[in-house]
Amino acid sequence: MHRCPTCHSDQVIKNGSISTGKQKYACKACGRQFVDDPHWRVISDETKALIDRLLLERISLAGIARAVQVSESWLQAYVNEKYRHVPREVRVRSKKKGRLTIACDELWSFVGNKDNKQWLWLALDRDTREIVGVAIGARDAATARQLWASLPAVYRQCAVCYSDFWDAYACVLPAKRHRPVGKQSGQTSHIERLNNTLRQRISRLVRKTLSFSKKRENHIGAIWYFIHHYNASLA
Repeated sequence: MHRCPTCHSDQVIKNGSISTGKQKYACKACGRQFVDDPHWRVISDETKALIDRLLLERISLAGIARAVQVSESWLQAYVNEKYRHVPREVRVRSKKKGRLTIACDELWSFVGNKDNKQWLWLALDRDTREIVGVAIGARDAATARQLWASLPAVYRQCAVCYSDFWDAYACVLPAKRHRPVGKQSGQTSHIERLNNTLRQRISRLVRKTLSFSKKRENHIGAIWYFIHHYNASLA
């Protein structure tokens, strides 16, 4: 005997079929139409909260779908929407003008295939460990300018900037406050350690990965999503 999943009445009749040929039923008591064992179900807020946490770990979307028992198509649509609304600007604690020191570095990833490289440029406050600047694009002066523009004003006005010897930095960072150094100096060790953390936590940034992004928008969204979480965890 079939019962209505809404009112639990047994006044149920057959009511045609859905596109897959599966039998559809209608409840005469409340009017609800339904099928047995539907593939579609409402995803609870608790499940969505779990997914939000798992997106911050190095797990593929297929792995999350298996672990949480949702369809990959639903999860992809959920992730697309979530990443579309992630803010694309840094959120850091306010700083007073004075002695500020940042380290800059870049790491590569790709979208779709390894010929489509996407460089992630970062600026890290060496004292607070906050990510204070972000740009994603080519490894050129144009993206270096985007990194500089992404810094809060107080850093652009006051910060001493350590970087490697990549020419693009010299084109953008103020010469009097720019300190190009080699890795052996130790001046960029904190941001190099951050790069390792990012590759350990964001599956799309792993050098040899099956979890690469097919859409640049999602690639950028995933990175920003983690950056906001990272900065918030330092507060």
